[in-house]
Amino acid sequence: MTDLAKLPVTVITGFLGSGKTTLVSHLMQNPGGKRLAIVVNEFGDVGVDGDILKSCAIPDCPAENIMELANGCICCTVADDFIPTIEALMALDPRPEHILIETSGLALPKPLLKAFDWPDIRSKITVDGVIALADAEAVADGRFASSVEAVDAQRLADDSIDHETPLHEVFEDQISCADIILLTKPDLAGADGVEKAKAYIAKHAPRPLPVVEVAEGVVDPRVILGLEAAAEDDMDARPSHHDGHHDHEHDDFDSIVVDIPEQADPAALVAKIEALANDQNILRVKGYASVTGKPMRLLVQAVGARVRHQFDRPWAPDETRQGRLVVIAEHDDIDRSIIEKALA
Repeated sequence: MTDLAKLPVTVITGFLGSGKTTLVSHLMQNPGGKRLAIVVNEFGDVGVDGDILKSCAIPDCPAENIMELANGCICCTVADDFIPTIEALMALDPRPEHILIETSGLALPKPLLKAFDWPDIRSKITVDGVIALADAEAVADGRFASSVEAVDAQRLADDSIDHETPLHEVFEDQISCADIILLTKPDLAGADGVEKAKAYIAKHAPRPLPVVEVAEGVVDPRVILGLEAAAEDDMDARPSHHDGHHDHEHDDFDSIVVDIPEQADPAALVAKIEALANDQNILRVKGYASVTGKPMRLLVQAVGARVRHQFDRPWAPDETRQGRLVVIAEHDDIDRSIIEKALA
């Protein structure tokens, strides 16, 4: 049992577009009687995820309990951003009873866990558990496996190449660090796809892990909160590709922020994003747009060429109706001029 005087923290990690924000939104609405606080580590300059969550704020998790870290990967900005944010949340009155940390899709969880050994906070907080979300359809389709095969082919051709692909390393590190895996979007994967995804996770996990199917982020909070894992004291059981390294770089990924003009037709914007994903190997697009004649803001979320969009809230009277998208891709696939032209 962990020290009940310590504030429990749940780390929610997962690959790009796996449904972390949807899960956090559900937990905010169903906190299991706990007063929550949220830390969002947005990858890029636009706090889209934080903005979505603040629009869901309720008395048990008011907007002032939701903090964004937008200056880079949470595991690389510990001293500058993470520690002061945790201290600020602990100083709130009333004090939160549980903190949820939604990491960037590119964040490696183990360096973040090591941050909980920071002298200023170690005696005050504990990692209640690490929850990894995995997109069932993406895993079942072998997207990671196909990337690994490409690197394996390079290994056969050149003995000097001995590293895994960046995407595969991120995914493996996330499931290796987890206490529970939430398998999201099972409806899109189908029964066979779900079984394939479970088999893939079982093969790559360092130890047997519970895998729970979750649709639209709906899960009983009792399943993932209150695990009392004390993960910060259990590091050896959570292997990482980066063990032994003092830091890691995200040079293999880039993100750019693109301002987009007012849209006459949401379907046309969706078509542009789909084409961009197919032509430029874009991994992720998220943000919002202004639609002519509509008082509501259009929220846009894309994983590859699969685009979801909905009107999420009215534009505020004093708010500029400016559309803005964060575009994330591997480093060699980011070309600002091409992306801006495609979205213009």
